[in-house]
Amino acid sequence: MAAGPLRLGVNIDHVATIRNARGGEHPDPVKAALLAVKAGANGITAHLREDRRHIRDEDIAMLMAALDVPLNLEMAATQEMLGIALKHKPHAACIVPEKREERTTEGGLDAAGQIAVLRPIVAALTDAGIRVSLFIEADAAQIEAAIQLGAPVVEFHTGAYAHLTGEARAVELRRIADAAALAAKNGIEPHAGHGLTFDNVAPIAAIPQIAELNIGHFLIGEAIFGGLEASIREMRRQMDLAR
Repeated sequence: MAAGPLRLGVNIDHVATIRNARGGEHPDPVKAALLAVKAGANGITAHLREDRRHIRDEDIAMLMAALDVPLNLEMAATQEMLGIALKHKPHAACIVPEKREERTTEGGLDAAGQIAVLRPIVAALTDAGIRVSLFIEADAAQIEAAIQLGAPVVEFHTGAYAHLTGEARAVELRRIADAAALAAKNGIEPHAGHGLTFDNVAPIAAIPQIAELNIGHFLIGEAIFGGLEASIREMRRQMDLAR
């Protein structure tokens, strides 16, 4: 299977984190989203958490109004978040695990263990025309759960890959590549994200079945030193070279 164009989704959560550190409206995550699109992002990702630690409800409304590229709403599998998604109808909704005490998403969703909870949420989102993604580990049981739930997309958690080194990283990379092939074989579009940087993105980007990478924290951090547009353009360049 030849590798096709690889999309870049830019997560703007941590622009909102900086804004919320002092309150007020600066820096504006919507402005960051528009700059990201200008720099080559194919879509924007925003995680509306239960505790609203970064993205706020009004940010989702403003992003929907301002963007002419897809918005991917990351959300927990709760009735509150389902209601918000159905109100705004973003292009996509990625269901993620969420714990109040965590600093960031710590792993993949246990879709296999939560099919009964997820089934009505996936169905409601799908019926509303929202493309559902499940943020999972690169594991056959989780892919089977996505098949059972009728989710058209899975996003593989690359956090372990990003933090491992040497042979351990190579093993994790093979696991992700095998899972991407399995998902694609079953008609599910594989995405990937979490912990990706200039230094580690290429092997993930080179996996031919992966259609999209979602990257945020690293790009916002790099923007401090070289600007947001420059950091996104470099990530886009690294991804394209890998393909």
